[in-house]
Amino acid sequence: MMRKIIFVLLISSLFILLAACSAGDSESSYDSTEDKAVAPSSNEAVGDSDESAEEESEVVSEERDEVEQKSPEATTERMIIHKAIMSVNVKELKKAQSNIEKKVTQYEGYIVESSVYKENDDTSSGKMIVRIPEKHFQAFLLDAEGEAADVIERNVTGQDVTEQFVDLQSRVKSKRAVEERLLEFMSNAQKTEDLLKISADLAKVQEEIEVMVGNMKFLENQTSFSTIELTMYENRVVVPAIDSKELNTWEKTKKQLATSTNSILAAGSALIVFFIGNLPVLLILGVIGAILFMFIKRRFRPDQK
Repeated sequence: MMRKIIFVLLISSLFILLAACSAGDSESSYDSTEDKAVAPSSNEAVGDSDESAEEESEVVSEERDEVEQKSPEATTERMIIHKAIMSVNVKELKKAQSNIEKKVTQYEGYIVESSVYKENDDTSSGKMIVRIPEKHFQAFLLDAEGEAADVIERNVTGQDVTEQFVDLQSRVKSKRAVEERLLEFMSNAQKTEDLLKISADLAKVQEEIEVMVGNMKFLENQTSFSTIELTMYENRVVVPAIDSKELNTWEKTKKQLATSTNSILAAGSALIVFFIGNLPVLLILGVIGAILFMFIKRRFRPDQK
């Protein structure tokens, strides 16, 4: 009886030992299998990340190429910087300058420079540099000519910057895409070294964007406002050139009177200058003439008996 009990206990212990070993092998096998599964999954994630980055880079490159290939003519309107240079004669400089300032305000423009030069009591000139909205450019030129008695010079130029503006637009769009991608990388970065490198690249890209946006704003300002450089001359001695078709009788009379008076004064001034300036020579010639006259008079005087 005792032997049977011992035999049963030995058999039970053997079964328990075998069961424990089997469980340990199964767990070890599971852990090994799990590790192997995790490793490929990690590598696969890295591969997917690299592939995603490459795909994003290709998308950005394609967007940039697509925008750069667009022709400037595809924009809604041309971007042209207009500039005009005018020189005119005016009857009254102060009045003409005041009227020009009123027109600048009327057309919602602004004055960049305004100056007056007085060479002497009779001659003065003024210079104005103004900026007028592009839509009022031609109208302002006509108004400026209306203030003139005579147009000396009128030069209008235009610079087409459409292609330059479109190029800046495409570059900004590409840089924006790069900026967004760098921000995404920064939010997912774990290492401090990666954060510092991405931050430096991001700062460089943002600086380039600011420069290009500034250039775009400058071009927009230059094309939305035209620049006019106006020089006005007033001469009070010589009657300003006046359109004869618009003269009335009284104006013609004043012009002729001024001209004749100036001629008389000029002739009298010339005589005075001639006599005073040549007085020593005239005195010598007078003395010589008097001596000759006395000599001839005595020579041909009849003899008195």
